[in-house]
Amino acid sequence: MKLYYDLHIHSCLSPCGDSQMTPANIAGMAYLAGLDIAAIADHNTAKHCRVFAAWALRYGILPIPAMELNTREDAHILCLFPDLEAAEDFDIFVHDRLPGILNRPDFFGEQCLLDEDDQIIGHEELLLTAGTDISVYEVADLMDRRGGIAIPAHVDRSANSVPSQLGFVTDDMRFCIAEVTRSGDTKSLSSHNPALAGKPFITNSDAHYLHDIRDKEYAIEVAEKTVQSVIDSLRKGIGLPRL
Repeated sequence: MKLYYDLHIHSCLSPCGDSQMTPANIAGMAYLAGLDIAAIADHNTAKHCRVFAAWALRYGILPIPAMELNTREDAHILCLFPDLEAAEDFDIFVHDRLPGILNRPDFFGEQCLLDEDDQIIGHEELLLTAGTDISVYEVADLMDRRGGIAIPAHVDRSANSVPSQLGFVTDDMRFCIAEVTRSGDTKSLSSHNPALAGKPFITNSDAHYLHDIRDKEYAIEVAEKTVQSVIDSLRKGIGLPRL
């Protein structure tokens, strides 16, 4: 079946996310946009995944547990998990590898943690956009251990992508798929990064504001509407364009 997705949305727990990007609001906007699958992928945390899952299911949307990992090289990797337990296990693993820099809400933005009633129950004190002590070369293995998938984020951007930070993508990073923005030059990407040539890619909103969540546009073919089926299709590139 063909399902419309957006697997890279930031909530108000990310310091760069707008205060209106609550799990409930994101789920509601995803529904209005006609999405079948959606994921909150906050920087270096999965603490909103469980709350978002509850809201998404109310709208008939399949929630994918996710995180946007900031690596040691300051490259961003979209991490998708088969279940909430795997995401929350990785959340603990990542939090222990943050550099310990305190957030400055007046400069970086608030990092608000909400409950299922969309009420603020706390704030993350450590800066979540800081680079963790996890290398780009480790992420695929870390995801394999948890049954998830690692996707280099916005590989066409000039900042915080694997190519921009390292100058290249190599086979030993073991990425089987990439994320490209709406305006990405796929021909240039594949010619400059042979390790990505022929690989499938996805395009997400990387939304930081509610209006960034676009009406359904990008779809994937899945055997059934389950998280595992989505991850399987991403690994195989079923129904996806290729670089």
